[in-house]
Amino acid sequence: MPSAPTITRTRGNLALLALFLATFVLGSTELVIVGVLDLIATDTGVSVSTAGTLVTAYALGLAIGGPVLTAATIRLSRRTLLWAAMLAFLLATLAMTLTTGFELLLLARALAGSLHGAFIGAAFAALGSLAPAERMGSAIAVVMGGIAVSTAMGVPIGTLIGRTLGWRGAFTVIAAVGALVLVGLLTLIPAVAAGEAGPGLRAQLRSAFAPRVLAVLLAGVLLLGGQFTVFTYITPYLLEVTGISGAAVSGFLLAYGVATAAGTFAGGWAADRNAPRTLLVANVVLVLALGLLYLAGAVPVLAAGALLVWGLVGFGLVPALQYQVAMLAGPARDLAASLPASAVNAGIAAGALLGGWALTGSGLPAVVVVGLLMCAICLPLTWLTGRWSPR
Repeated sequence: MPSAPTITRTRGNLALLALFLATFVLGSTELVIVGVLDLIATDTGVSVSTAGTLVTAYALGLAIGGPVLTAATIRLSRRTLLWAAMLAFLLATLAMTLTTGFELLLLARALAGSLHGAFIGAAFAALGSLAPAERMGSAIAVVMGGIAVSTAMGVPIGTLIGRTLGWRGAFTVIAAVGALVLVGLLTLIPAVAAGEAGPGLRAQLRSAFAPRVLAVLLAGVLLLGGQFTVFTYITPYLLEVTGISGAAVSGFLLAYGVATAAGTFAGGWAADRNAPRTLLVANVVLVLALGLLYLAGAVPVLAAGALLVWGLVGFGLVPALQYQVAMLAGPARDLAASLPASAVNAGIAAGALLGGWALTGSGLPAVVVVGLLMCAICLPLTWLTGRWSPR
């Protein structure tokens, strides 16, 4: 990673706080739509399943548009890209509230997803100027922590607002909070956080998409894909297999969300000490947690325990994944910074599709088996990538 920053630790921490709040806004915007899909479907005159493509459009925008925008702006100051991407993101979010047709709403979601990806890439690229190398994993975890906390808190709160003020009201409130965060970015992100003057774009592309980097990204696709194969259908699993009430499901998922947020920060701490080992250990624990969920899913206490352990390591591995990609990409770390987010979203999309296929073919227990197998298949890959030296 880049050398130690030239700014004070206090200034760096304030800048990290601004990035944390920014990713909280991004994560809330991405996921809150799940809680108001039916309202959007009714308002735009489409089916709920068609409204669900708004989730896909955002994920594809992030996975594809994010790296494209990152490559196109590789020579732009990271500070400039951060506030410009956030400003454009807020405008795209406001555009969602003004659209009257579903097609325009779909386009606005895809654009917002692309800007989300560009912002994440710029944020990770800027970390080299905000934190010393020995705290890079923790700094990555702060950025990822905003998304994790948005899952645990922002999405439920946003859904409540959407149910009270309508789905347009939910996005308007998020945009208003985002405007305050934008002020924080302009105020707290120092000018020193800029892209490095490295090799040309073609040389960076070769390094960013080198086989060793692609192998780590494939591990990210498998690990997140395996998780979301199961998580997409965790509510019906808890209702039908575990046999708990709808109110209890909310409690189970809240506990999972809190564990996810805590695990993200713990994963950053572990990545600072040994990122490859963190990734491998998290993979092993994830396999064990999903195995427990499959074998003892009918026992509420054990199912809750499996969810808590899963939550701790499921997103706790993402800082180590980001760290590994940056280290292996070498001089192309700025360009590669947005690729883990693309891998994560590709895994989420693939996992949802595989989960639906398993559910249709063999039922809810099969969904857990497919997710478990994906994570187990990934074990040799995480072991292998941990043996490669940084560039």
